[in-house]
Amino acid sequence: MREETDVIVIGGGTGGYSTALRAAALGLGVVLVERDLVGGTCLHRGCIPSKAMLHAAELVDGIAEARERWGVKATLESVDWSALTATRDDIVSRNHRGVEGRLTHAGVRVVRGSAALTGPRAVRIGTGDEAGAEWRARRGIVLATGSRPRTLPGLEPDGARVVTSDDALFAPGLPGSVLVLGGGAIGVEYASLHRSMGAEVTLVEAADRLLPLEDADVGRHLTRGLKKRGIDVRTGARLEEARPYDGGVRAVVRTARGELRALDAERLLVAVGRVPVTDGLGLAAAGLATDARGFVAPADWSRLETAVPGIHVVGDLLPPPSLGLAHASFAEGLLVAETLAGLAPRPVDYAAVPRVTYSGPQTASVGLTEDQARERGHAVRAVTMPLTATAKGMVHGQGGMVKVVAEGDGGRVLGVHLVGPHVSEMIAESQLVVGWDADATDVAQHIHPHPTLSEAVGEVMLALAGRGLHQP
Repeated sequence: MREETDVIVIGGGTGGYSTALRAAALGLGVVLVERDLVGGTCLHRGCIPSKAMLHAAELVDGIAEARERWGVKATLESVDWSALTATRDDIVSRNHRGVEGRLTHAGVRVVRGSAALTGPRAVRIGTGDEAGAEWRARRGIVLATGSRPRTLPGLEPDGARVVTSDDALFAPGLPGSVLVLGGGAIGVEYASLHRSMGAEVTLVEAADRLLPLEDADVGRHLTRGLKKRGIDVRTGARLEEARPYDGGVRAVVRTARGELRALDAERLLVAVGRVPVTDGLGLAAAGLATDARGFVAPADWSRLETAVPGIHVVGDLLPPPSLGLAHASFAEGLLVAETLAGLAPRPVDYAAVPRVTYSGPQTASVGLTEDQARERGHAVRAVTMPLTATAKGMVHGQGGMVKVVAEGDGGRVLGVHLVGPHVSEMIAESQLVVGWDADATDVAQHIHPHPTLSEAVGEVMLALAGRGLHQP
């Protein structure tokens, strides 16, 4: 049996369902195939549940701050883990129902099952043990099967002592100690979360700084903030071996000085990146193959279309410069849907996509780092201002900074880098500044409210324009 529709989307995560919703809104018939739950990793195991838990962690940290800084004699009696996770699960469930409702209302046909390409415009959808039906896509096929956590050879996750970001939130109880392997955004967030909940945390990163893809000053300020909270940060360190035992995990780490150190923890969280999911997708049947890293690279980035016309890619299957971020996947889904509908959308500007780490302190960046700007031949001027140079920064008392990388004196803003409380909510302004190629002198004309953390961005723009007040 063969059925037809305009667009077949394989994978119901952020990239997949955004493609489906936009394509349906443009009048196309859409079939969305998902073998698990619509919403994907972000909704069910990543972005949403982790940020819910991190909000709870902020509340715990707030009790300590109230007592230690402000004379509010508050104490934390305990953390009811079951109540906390019930609230988290309710937030996820409500979001899940909302996405499913939007798809139904939009007229997207959601098929539960696994899909495999059988040709350039053909897909076989199997449900359970049944081979399923053959579907043909008149306009095109969209690959949106996402990614899974990278694991280490010989160290298989067991969901209790050795965990990945997919199961760390759902492991039993609160551990007394955690060894986090990997200092990227995921590792830093989970290290921060567990420390807030009272665990002793060691964070190990092989690179010479945390968040190694971000500006060097971001890594330095973040490390300072995490160490201030009592997290043992070890950069330039590599895992040599790890072995679970009844009480937890023993790991041997080679430090930056070449020394071997044994580290014991109740739980080891492996956060060393993610790998694309393409197993069973049948790429070869459609004339496609992955690159050496497992990504499905587009031949045309302006359309996110592969070398096989009509087959497009969104989300974590894409190699860099795509970022593997949910909000980038939304933009990619819109682009592909509009392309399939015959429109001519603007390509995704990956340099203007914000990057956020929701730890304590938070980090948020958009655009080029200082090193990247210099490597690309820009005449760079970078100005950094500590958040504690503002009154609101003193109120929060968490340190942090604003760094702006611009061309020359008051020229085009190439990158903005923030560390500190609530900076995830501050980066949207800078996304517009970088995305619209604004000059620092232009931004300096706009008045930031006082007293706020955001005025530090305005102060740095004034300094770049030669009009600095509190920042020379």
